[in-house]
Amino acid sequence: MIALPLAVSSTGQVGEATGTAGKDAPAPVHAPEGDDARTVPGIPAAPAGTPRLLGLGLATAARCGPELSSPDGIEAQTCVLTQGEDTWARTYYRNTTGEAVDSVLSLMGPAGRTVQTHCATGTDDEPATCETPRERTRGGPDAYTAVTEFAGHGADGPLLLRSGSNSEQQSGS
Repeated sequence: MIALPLAVSSTGQVGEATGTAGKDAPAPVHAPEGDDARTVPGIPAAPAGTPRLLGLGLATAARCGPELSSPDGIEAQTCVLTQGEDTWARTYYRNTTGEAVDSVLSLMGPAGRTVQTHCATGTDDEPATCETPRERTRGGPDAYTAVTEFAGHGADGPLLLRSGSNSEQQSGS
């Protein structure tokens, strides 16, 4: 089994004080305000008093199911990602079958909303990702679930692997 890249969960913004730093720890970095503030073309200015993230971006929360592999040669892990007001699904996968397979990534949200993306799975045996479009979060992040299904090519292709963001981790014995 290979190690697939994982998204990192975070509960605060980059540079945000957490109360666990010692007295010698540097203070959070904020962009200057007022007359010293500079604007960058294409990036809206932050409201006065709002800490800027200096190009590091907002933290992304990830809720992922387990890394799975099938005897048929598919390895995958599926996640629901939330950043700011956006939520989307991502699957990390590797196709070692030597053949192109069909793959559909679905993000299911509140009130029966579903977004589906058909993923192009190549035959090159390299780790890859596929994402749904981002949508504005409705409800809490726990209201979303993602599922990826990999199947043999064609309408009658057999199901090779189903990977979900809310699958329970199994403990080995």
